[in-house]
Amino acid sequence: MGEQKNQKTQDVNQLLKIRRDKLAELQADGKDPFQITKFDVTHHSQEVKDQFEDLEGKSVVLAGRMMSKRVMGKASFCNIQDLQGNIQSYVARDSIGEEEYKAFKKMDIGDIVGLEGEVFKTKTGEISIHASKVTLLSKSLQILPEKFHGLTNTDIRYRQRYVDLIMNADVKDTFIKRSRIISAVRQYLNGQGFLEVETPMLVSNAGGAAARPFETHFNALNEDLKLRISLELYLKRLIVGGMERVYEIGRVFRNEGLDTRHNPEFTLMELYQAYTDYHGMMDLTENMYRYVAQTVLGTTTISYNGIEMDLGKPFERITMVDAVKKYSGVDWNEIKDLEAARAAAREHHIEYEERHKKGDILNLFFEEFVEEHLIQPTFVMDHPVEISPLTKKKPENPEYVERFEFFMNGWEMANAYSELNDPIDQRARFAAQEELFAQGDEEANHTDEDFLNALEIGMPPTGGIGFGIDRMCMLLTDSAAIRDVLLFPTMKSQGAAKNAANNEAQSTAIFTASAQDAEEVPANDSNGFFTPNDQIDFSKVAIEPLFEEEVDFDTFSKSDFRAVKVKACEAVKKSKKLLQFTLDDGTGTDRTILSGIHAYYEPEELVGKTLIAITNLPPRKMMGIESCGMLLSAVSNLKDSEEEELHLLMVDNHIPAGAKLY
Repeated sequence: MGEQKNQKTQDVNQLLKIRRDKLAELQADGKDPFQITKFDVTHHSQEVKDQFEDLEGKSVVLAGRMMSKRVMGKASFCNIQDLQGNIQSYVARDSIGEEEYKAFKKMDIGDIVGLEGEVFKTKTGEISIHASKVTLLSKSLQILPEKFHGLTNTDIRYRQRYVDLIMNADVKDTFIKRSRIISAVRQYLNGQGFLEVETPMLVSNAGGAAARPFETHFNALNEDLKLRISLELYLKRLIVGGMERVYEIGRVFRNEGLDTRHNPEFTLMELYQAYTDYHGMMDLTENMYRYVAQTVLGTTTISYNGIEMDLGKPFERITMVDAVKKYSGVDWNEIKDLEAARAAAREHHIEYEERHKKGDILNLFFEEFVEEHLIQPTFVMDHPVEISPLTKKKPENPEYVERFEFFMNGWEMANAYSELNDPIDQRARFAAQEELFAQGDEEANHTDEDFLNALEIGMPPTGGIGFGIDRMCMLLTDSAAIRDVLLFPTMKSQGAAKNAANNEAQSTAIFTASAQDAEEVPANDSNGFFTPNDQIDFSKVAIEPLFEEEVDFDTFSKSDFRAVKVKACEAVKKSKKLLQFTLDDGTGTDRTILSGIHAYYEPEELVGKTLIAITNLPPRKMMGIESCGMLLSAVSNLKDSEEEELHLLMVDNHIPAGAKLY
């Protein structure tokens, strides 16, 4: 095995050296491709195919990346990939000239070329370009992988999105659709008389949502600042200023975990409309979603993960109290006080904290019993006042507010209010939030005096809403994870040198290094891409004991150790430590195990891995979820610090799920 790796490394080094030698030869002959500054293109590949009848026999100029090449003596074929797709080119020595043909034969897969020639159709019926000239525009010094997909290498796909876009047409299509989705949102809102605005990202008080902010320091003023967690408070200031209908699409930043639906920076769209309420926001949401789906996809029926959702029908509207009654059987109208709410929670195994009030516990019931059922477009209305610090109370029932959350596929897609415009009430709500912060709630809002001053100037009755653009893109492109719709998602640093982690990640490309540092070129793995030979000192690693005392053989032999494969992994809500694994243990029934290793792994990097679990432990409830077994880890102290680190035991993916360890 070691000899094979060494041979592959040597082969790679040789291939990389050949490419650099070719470049050096071109530069010596005065043909340095990197000195070319422009190339005039007349058509793209799909345009040529779509307009074949008009273009047949006519000359066109294209440019793109060479993805394949077949050299056959005096004539060859190559395939060029551009923004729109691929097109074949027939390159003959007699058509482009002897010297040019020699130069073409030396070009490599991955090189960027300009192509000039006549449009024709081959005997097999393929629309092609009969080249009259091929120009090398950029020399590729790396080697493209043979394949770039599948669970086992999602991590490198996200880190090196540029290669992902080259190798996977469906990935490029997703991001083209994302751009069109955002464009369609703008078209709809502009048509409704909204103005697009920009507000600050660096703020002294990050308010408008329940989230932990990122903190930074502004040297020029010697002041600590935060990155915004929402767009709300500045946009409302503009409503006070008389702008009546405003929206902003922009990045916001929340210092929280990563999972399939959360990234610490994401795209939020918030809009505010004077003289309307949350019912007006429902109508706008329904109409906008229909418009965007029809414009981008050509239909109002979408499919996500095999489940159809119909945006053409009227969206369901249900109160939170009615939804909880429908799916849990508990009628919150009968819950008169906090003690009754706590009793209901205990009866239904809902874990709550001492600081939680009656409305907080209602929300916990909603999250536990209702959310997963909200597949079709649904507005859940009238939230408890305790979880809605910026919302108008319902005049007929001040325990609840005029708020809705929009759900599809069991996900919250938008959050909307009849906005609070009473400055006295707003000050009292901020005070309540400050009290929560003092009790340890790091996500609580802080008092914003300038915003209160704006409200005292006077804000009209206003409807407001926030849309998660990334989740909208996930649904409309049938993408499994938020990272699939973010061009450059946040990734955990790699390797021991954390300070240089980003540079490390960028430089350990599909292949790294030049001919001079051949011995450091990483070895090829079975997926057709390359990973660094990370040298780790394992002398301080020890297997964590299952129990404090020595385990006798009889007890140990009763533990059923099995290989399990990770089908899905996500962060457990309201827990900073726990990850929830959905595992294939070979039985045909998914197994759920919770493990407190979020500090060391992000959920997505574990999908597809093969781990070791004890599968015959009694189920144990953690955060209201039954954990059926235990994943094995090694505990270590690799950095000479006092803090130990956990490392999941991962084994070869060839080992089948359910394989028993002896």
